[in-house]
Amino acid sequence: MSPQPRLWPGIAAVVLQWLLWFVAPRVNSDWMIAGALGGLALGLVIIAWWAFFSRIPRMERWGGLALVLIALFATRPLLDKSVATGMMGFMFWMYAIPAITLALVAWAVIAARVPNVGVRRFALVAAIVIACGAFTLLRTEGIMGDGRAQLAWRWSKSPEQKLLAQTVAPAPIPPAATETPKAVETPVSVTPAPPATSPAPVTPPVVTKVTETRVQWPGFRGPHRDSIVTGVRIDSDWTQSPPTELWRHPVGPGWSSFAVDADRIYTQEQRGDSEVVACYDLATGKPVWTHADAARFWESNGGAGPRGTPTLAAGRVYSFGATGILNALEARTGKLLWKRNPASENNVKMPGWGFSSSPLVIGDVVIVAAAGQLAAYDIRDGRPLWVGPKDGSSYSSPQLVDIDGVPQVVMMGRSGATSVSPADGKVLWKHAWAGIPILQPAIAPDGAVILAQGEENGGGAGTRRVSVSHVAEGWKSEEVWTSNGLKPYFNDLVVHNGHAFGFDGSILSCIDLRDGQRKWKGGRYGHGQMLLLADQDLLLVLSEEGELALVSAGTDKFNEVAKRPAIEGKTWNHPALAGDTLLVRNGQEMAAFRLKLAGT
Repeated sequence: MSPQPRLWPGIAAVVLQWLLWFVAPRVNSDWMIAGALGGLALGLVIIAWWAFFSRIPRMERWGGLALVLIALFATRPLLDKSVATGMMGFMFWMYAIPAITLALVAWAVIAARVPNVGVRRFALVAAIVIACGAFTLLRTEGIMGDGRAQLAWRWSKSPEQKLLAQTVAPAPIPPAATETPKAVETPVSVTPAPPATSPAPVTPPVVTKVTETRVQWPGFRGPHRDSIVTGVRIDSDWTQSPPTELWRHPVGPGWSSFAVDADRIYTQEQRGDSEVVACYDLATGKPVWTHADAARFWESNGGAGPRGTPTLAAGRVYSFGATGILNALEARTGKLLWKRNPASENNVKMPGWGFSSSPLVIGDVVIVAAAGQLAAYDIRDGRPLWVGPKDGSSYSSPQLVDIDGVPQVVMMGRSGATSVSPADGKVLWKHAWAGIPILQPAIAPDGAVILAQGEENGGGAGTRRVSVSHVAEGWKSEEVWTSNGLKPYFNDLVVHNGHAFGFDGSILSCIDLRDGQRKWKGGRYGHGQMLLLADQDLLLVLSEEGELALVSAGTDKFNEVAKRPAIEGKTWNHPALAGDTLLVRNGQEMAAFRLKLAGT
């Protein structure tokens, strides 16, 4: 007579496994990675229990394990591409192992009451096949900032497919008949910059008149790329004066934000096999024009679409797509003025999450980051001016700063921060801090540079204050402190009143810029983004779930002033504010809200 199965170790292990894998991250999203790793480790414990300590009959023990291996490897080729490649190729294993170990333990508990050997074995086969085969019915629309997969039925339509089925966009402006760059007349002063490389001669350009309108929000994170808004005070009592929705429309996938002029908004999105720069009416959200390039970027974690934000300057829109296409377009009509590809021109490999830089315009130069390498072009005709040193993959954008009265462009790369002259790309200084570069450098009121770097395995490595000075030998940079009180991942921080405010994982945090010490931490907004309303010490937070919140930018404690829903779906895009009009979007919809101004 066979001994009774020893079930309690398996039951205890699988309960703990699912608590770590499923429940813990929902209590605190920062526990997602630890919970996943703990779940995998307990999966190995359950397999060991099954094989050596369960007292299950030998045929069923070893036959079950063999069937598990066969089922896992047989299922993988049948998976949807998004699941097979999700989480850097680990998504299926991360989800299948807890599912299979649960199936084994559940079968052991039920089979202990079934005397018929044939029925037991049939049930074992069915449990394993269902646990693995269920994943062939799923796809993923990406992952959240904490690593949770956005699972959907494989046959269900994505938001992009629904948009393409129901929306007829304006006809794209046809591309120029030749790829020879065309210049435009520009009202800004043009000072020739000495090239760091020797570009090939170009045909004298044909001048096209460009109409310029007032720019309210020139592009990525506002006028200074720091998410700081001045000159605007809003009514913060949202119970009496909540934001008023002006319009709401579907939009193609992408993590672009907005650029805004007097009456139009500009963003980037994916429409099927076309990477699109789109112009919409500010008042109604109705489409005005689109420019389409035959390009599509997709990866399973972030999904499809461009990552960068268009830049408005001198009546033109500059866009940099996820596949490396740089466009100069007429802002009012969408007409293509010139096009370049900094990635292919400089032999830069596409990073895993796509090219994510937003163009930076300084006078007569437009600068983009092709991964970790800066490339500068003449805004008139797209003529290459200079290229900077390569520094691995980067998802950051070039940042214009002024240190000791010297304008310079700071770029985060894999090895740390590099500052170059905007005129010729000459390196001024470097600061070593290896990691995954995603965020923008910031400047403290006293001129110190505030950096944030990501970790190789995900998450933020911390925040660092760097002192930069001009000495007789050149430039010098020194670390003042590095703080783990604020560890932003891909969510930019803001500097205000001698403090930095940002996301420490998925929770807001405030640190003192004098010593890096944390002042407070609170509020769960996922991996969202925010603006600083500097005139009234308020943070306007757009959460990862699409909620809006007002949080005091005080230093004594966390204080949420107001909160309300805004848009549906995963929201990683930066908000934009043009006067009293707040613009928000994600990979499936965009909306505009009027914020009541204080005193009106």
